Amino acid sequence: RRLFEDKLLMLTVGGIAYFWFLGALLQMDILLLGKEIMHLNDLWIGILITFLAIGIGIGSIAAGTLSGDKVELGLVPLGSFGMGLFAILLAYSGESYPKTAAALIMLGFTGGLAIVPMNALLQQKAGTTEKGRLIATNNFVSVVGILGASGVFWIMKDVLAIGADDIIFIFGVVTLLSTLFMMKYLPDFLIRFTLWLFTHTLYKIRVVGEENVPFKGPALLVSNHLSFVDGFLVGACVQRFVRFMIHRYFYDIKAINWLLRIMKCIPITDGNRRDVLKSIEKAREELKDGHIVCIFAEGAISRTGNLQPFKKGFERIVDGLDVPIIPVHLDRVWGSVFSFKDGRFFWKWPSEFPHQVTVSFGKPLPPGAASQEVRQAVMELGSEAVVHRRTKRDLLHLRFIKTAKARWFSFCMADSTGRELSWGKTLVSSLLLSKWIRKNLKEDEKVGLMLPSSVAGALANIAVLVSGKVPVNLNFLSGKDALRSSIEASGIKTVITSRAFLSKAGIDAAGNMVFMEDIAGSFPAAHKIATAALAFVLPPRAIEALYCGGKGKADPGRLATIIYTSGSTGQPKGVMLTHHNIVSNIEGFSQLFVTSHRDVLMGALPYFHSFGFTGTLWYPLLSGFSAVYHTNPLDARTIGELSARYKATMMIGTPTFYSAYIRKCRATEFSSLRYAIAGAEKLREHIAWAFKEKFGIELLEGYGCTELGPVVSVNIPDVEHESVKQTGYIPGTVGHAIPGVAVKVVNPETGKEVPIGKEGLLLIKGPNLMQGYLNDEDATSEVIRDGWYVTGDVASIGDDGFIKITDRLSRFSKIGGEMVPHIMIEETISKALGDCNCAVTALPDEDRGERLIAFYTHKASPSEVREKLLATGLPRLWIPKREDLYQIDEIPSTATGKIDIRRIRTLALETPRA
Repeated sequence: RRLFEDKLLMLTVGGIAYFWFLGALLQMDILLLGKEIMHLNDLWIGILITFLAIGIGIGSIAAGTLSGDKVELGLVPLGSFGMGLFAILLAYSGESYPKTAAALIMLGFTGGLAIVPMNALLQQKAGTTEKGRLIATNNFVSVVGILGASGVFWIMKDVLAIGADDIIFIFGVVTLLSTLFMMKYLPDFLIRFTLWLFTHTLYKIRVVGEENVPFKGPALLVSNHLSFVDGFLVGACVQRFVRFMIHRYFYDIKAINWLLRIMKCIPITDGNRRDVLKSIEKAREELKDGHIVCIFAEGAISRTGNLQPFKKGFERIVDGLDVPIIPVHLDRVWGSVFSFKDGRFFWKWPSEFPHQVTVSFGKPLPPGAASQEVRQAVMELGSEAVVHRRTKRDLLHLRFIKTAKARWFSFCMADSTGRELSWGKTLVSSLLLSKWIRKNLKEDEKVGLMLPSSVAGALANIAVLVSGKVPVNLNFLSGKDALRSSIEASGIKTVITSRAFLSKAGIDAAGNMVFMEDIAGSFPAAHKIATAALAFVLPPRAIEALYCGGKGKADPGRLATIIYTSGSTGQPKGVMLTHHNIVSNIEGFSQLFVTSHRDVLMGALPYFHSFGFTGTLWYPLLSGFSAVYHTNPLDARTIGELSARYKATMMIGTPTFYSAYIRKCRATEFSSLRYAIAGAEKLREHIAWAFKEKFGIELLEGYGCTELGPVVSVNIPDVEHESVKQTGYIPGTVGHAIPGVAVKVVNPETGKEVPIGKEGLLLIKGPNLMQGYLNDEDATSEVIRDGWYVTGDVASIGDDGFIKITDRLSRFSKIGGEMVPHIMIEETISKALGDCNCAVTALPDEDRGERLIAFYTHKASPSEVREKLLATGLPRLWIPKREDLYQIDEIPSTATGKIDIRRIRTLALETPRA
C-alpha cells in the first residue's frame, strides 16, 4: 500500500527488481553468447561472468565515493543510461574477447552506479516502523524479477529463437527507454542527474553540516548569493527536492524555464507588491506541505564580493509557521566564471578547473529569527569555511614561487634607490639569499630583520621563509630598550640589516648583525648563473624540493612571522601570525578589489607593521602585480615622484601619511591611483574631504588589528552594473567585514549581543586570528574568548552591515560618573579648528575622577579653542578647561602613523597642572 502511495518508492523498488532481472538474464545469456557466438570453452565463459561481477563491485564503490554522505539520485539515470549503452555495445562485441570483457566491466560498473543509490534511497525513505516490511517487499519483488528473467530467456531463446547477441541488444534498448521514462515521469531523477552532472563537471564540492538539513518536514534555507549557479550548488548538496525562489527575469528565460518549472522554482518580482505577496504565499504553501524552500536573502548576486544586507522578506515567509531556518554559506564561489569577479559575469577564464567550492549548512534557527540574526549566522559560517580552503601548499613563499614562475619576465618590484627587479630576478635573488641563510644560520629558528620598506627588505623576508625559518621584522624606531626586548623575547640570534641603512638611521652596529652588502658579495658569478638557470627551467615543485628548507613543515598553521604591536597604549606584545592567518587575510580583502597584473602598489609602510607586512609586501607578491617601495612614509615628495614614475594604481597608508601627501604632492602625481586605503587610525573628515578634492578619488577607510593579520573591514567603491547598484562606501564607517571574517557587537559587561545600530564592544572571529601572543598565555586568554578576539574598541553595526568605530574602551574617561569618549572630542576640536591635528588624554582629578587634557597644532589660543568648543553643542562636561588646552607644533605619532598615546600622556604629566 505504501508503495502505491509514494511514486518515488514504487519506481525505486521497480528499478531494483529490474536490475536483478537484467543481471539474471545476462548471466544466462552470456553462457549462450560464449558458446554460440564466441565459441569459447567453459573456463573462458566463466571468466566473462567474473568481469561483470568485477564491474559491479567497482561501480558500487564509485557510487559510494561519489555520493559522499548523502543519497545521490543523480547517479541513477547515469548508471541506467550506461547499462543500456554498454548492453548494446556488448551485443556487437562478440567477435573480440577483449571488447566483450571491456563491455561487461563497464556494464557492471554502470549497474553499480545505479543500484547503490536506489538501495540507499529505499532505506532512507522507509519509516522506522516499516523499514523491515519495505525491505522484505523489495526482496520479494526482486526474486520475482529473477524468476521472471528465466521465463523471458526461455521464451526468447526457445520459443522465438532469438540469438544471444540480439537478446542483449533488445534489453539494452529497453533499458535506455526505461531511463527516459523514469526521467520523464519522475523529475526528481532528472533534476538530480542534471545537478550532479553540472556540479561534478565544473565544480568540486565540499559539503559541511549537511546533517543540519532535515530529511523530513519543512525547512527554509537562507543563503548568500555570489553567482548565477548558486541554486544548482545548493540543490546538489541537499538530498531532498528544494524549491528555489528566483527572480522573475531569470525564470522567464526560455532556455532554462523548462528546467526551473520542473524544479518547481517560485518566481518573484521586485517592486510589484502584489506579485511579491503572491510569491511569499506560494513559498508558505510549499512549507506547509512539508517541502524545503531556499531563498537568497541579499536579493541580488553580490557585485562587490562581499556579503550584502539581508532583505526581510523571508521573515514573512515563516511568520506563524513552525519551520526551522537553516543558514547556508557558499565559499569560494567568487572567482568562478558565473560570479562578478573582475567586474563582469562569464567573460573570463576560470581560475581553476574544476572549481573548488565549500557549501556549509548551519544549525537550525527558530522561525522567529530576524534577518540580521540569520545574516550573522551566515557570516560566521563563512569564517569557519575558510579553513577548508587550506592545503599543505598554502605557504607564503610557495605561492610566491608559483606566481614568479608564471610572470618571469614581468616587472615585480622597485624602490627609491633605483633598484628594479623582474619576477624572475626576484625569485633568483631570494633563492640565493635563502641558501646563504640555510648554510650560515643553521641553528636559528627565527631571524631578525632590520631593513626598511625596500627591495632588499622584501627579498630578505622571502628568503627567510624559503629557508624554513621565521622572519621577525624589528621596529628600529622603538628605541634601544624595546628593540633589545623584542630580540630577547623572540630568541633571535642573528639580525640581517644593511650598513647603508644603519648609517642613514643613525643606529650603531652590533655583534649579532650580518649585512646585506656582505651577503650579496659572497656569491660567485657561476653560482648566480646556475641558480638563475635552475629557477628558470625547473617547475615550482622542483624548486621547492631543491631550495626550500623546513622539510616536513609544509603546514599552513606554521608560524610565518612575529609582529610586535606599536605599544601606543601599553607594552608592545609579540603577535604570532601563521601562514594560514596571512594567506586567508589576503584572500579576504583581495576579493573586494578589482586588480590585474598591470596594477602597481605604492608601498611605504614598514614591514614591522602588520599593515606593511601583509598589505604592501605579501599582497602584491601573492596576487601577481607590482610594488614600489620607499623607506619613509612621511617623505611625501619622493612618494609622489615614485607614484608618478611607476603609475601607481593602489596605495595603503595611515591618515597621518595621507595628510602629508595632500600638502606636498601634486595632483598629477596620483592621477593613476584607483584605490587609496587608509587604516591604523581614525580617518578624520577634513583629511578625507581634502584628499578627494585634490586627487579626485575617495580615501577608503578600513579597520584592523595586528592580532588579526591585520585587515578586518574596509570600504570599497560603490558598484553599479546594469540596473543594480550596491553600496561599498559610507563615509564615517570602516566598511563591511571582509569575506571570511565575522564581527559582532556585545555589551561589555554582559557579553550579550546588542541591537542593530547600538554601541558596544566589537568582537572579531576569522581565519586571520593570531596564534597568540609570544610567551604570554595570560594576555592571549584575555583577548581571545570562545574563538572571538576582543578588540577593546567600541563600535556599532548598522542594518546595512557597515561598521562604525566610536572609540576604544581604553580611551574613555569617567568624569562625574559619565563615560566621556576621547575620539569624539578630538573630532570636535579638529572640526572646530579646521585642518588641525589633535590628541586627548586624561589625568586623575580629586573632584571629578579625571580631567581631560587636549593638545592641538592650530595657532589659536586656548581661550579661542574653548569658545569654539562651547559653540559646538558638546556637553560642557566633555570640554577641557582653558588651562588644560595646549598648542604644540606636532602631535607625537608612532612609526606606523598612529597617535602615540603613551607620549601624549607623558606630555600631559609634564604640564603645569599635572
